[in-house]
Amino acid sequence: MEYDVDKTLDATGLLCPEPVMMLHNEVRDAASGQVIKVIATDPSTQRDIPKFCNFLGHELIGQEEVDKQYLYFIRKG
Repeated sequence: MEYDVDKTLDATGLLCPEPVMMLHNEVRDAASGQVIKVIATDPSTQRDIPKFCNFLGHELIGQEEVDKQYLYFIRKG
């Protein structure tokens, strides 16, 4: 799926909790409504990023796995 992405966060090779900590910083700096694409390789992000979005009120508009990479598309609430 294609999304209109405002920022991209490359967290490949990083392990929990680094991808979520980096995402927290990106979201803080983003404007409301902006879309952040996260690229990760840690399987635990499949659990952690949806929980992060739910807990902080951001919208996970897309999630997919491509070539052992986990892609997330998050709209800042």
